[in-house]
Amino acid sequence: MRYYMGIDVGSVSTNLVLLDDNGNLKFSEYIRTHGNPLGSVQEALAKVHLPKGVRIAGVGVTGSARYLIAAMVGADVVKNEITAHAVASTRIHPDARTIIEIGGQDSKIIILNDGIVSDFAMNNVCAAGTGSFLDQQASRLGIPIEQFGERALKSKTEVRIAGRCTVFAESDMVHKQQLGFSTDDIINGLCEALVRNYLSTVGKGKDIKSPILFQGGVAANKGIHKAFSKYLKKDIIIPKNFAVMGAIGAALLAIEEKPKKTKFKGFGIAKLDFKTKSFVCKDCPNNCEVVEFWEDSTIIAHFGDKCGKYDR
Repeated sequence: MRYYMGIDVGSVSTNLVLLDDNGNLKFSEYIRTHGNPLGSVQEALAKVHLPKGVRIAGVGVTGSARYLIAAMVGADVVKNEITAHAVASTRIHPDARTIIEIGGQDSKIIILNDGIVSDFAMNNVCAAGTGSFLDQQASRLGIPIEQFGERALKSKTEVRIAGRCTVFAESDMVHKQQLGFSTDDIINGLCEALVRNYLSTVGKGKDIKSPILFQGGVAANKGIHKAFSKYLKKDIIIPKNFAVMGAIGAALLAIEEKPKKTKFKGFGIAKLDFKTKSFVCKDCPNNCEVVEFWEDSTIIAHFGDKCGKYDR
């Protein structure tokens, strides 16, 4: 029996899934990246235990660290997050028209027509429309982020908090606390602030139509789900495996590729020593910042050189 692996490595989380030939989910792992994409992938790989008679027939990789991880594991397919999320979403909901994806450090919107990406936008500059915005405010309030959604649903009075900037939001939140507003109302106000920020930046000018899928780690927050429904005046669908949709998309792309022989290096890479080194190439005026990627004592890849001289 054949399984296909999908890996999605972002700034906050690392997701690994295994699908069978028919695209059924057989294994999933969601762990924190903690600024160490190589180590987080090794940790995820170490948790995989294949049933007897099962082999890995293909590997797809996506996420912000996709090229680094592709060289590490031996990927057969490397695709951007937009493609991976679109493929996963249309697999479970073929008539999906809009995908809202919010992660820890970035957010994106994908517009689909007949299952094809027709428009998209990303925000990876400002944290105000991402999960880290809520994490920061949860820390200030002394409330676990896992409780944010339920607390927001208990709100009785609407409290408007500035959401264009994390600095202004924090200042506004403190001001509302000093005025005596309840914590539940403030939490709901923070959730609505994130949604307003998302719609006015990432979603600005986009033709948002139903069915709308909401995925990424922040989709677990019921307060955000409610706020999107309120401002869009539409039903919002949260997929069962919302947190690992990027990895599922990468695995589906590997199934579609169906490599005759996978490049996957095997689960033994979980025990190898991987490291990176960097230097500035002075061979031309570009002064490229080049990263060397080492597997034990061997350089297996270079990144950052515009002319490609180090991979010839």
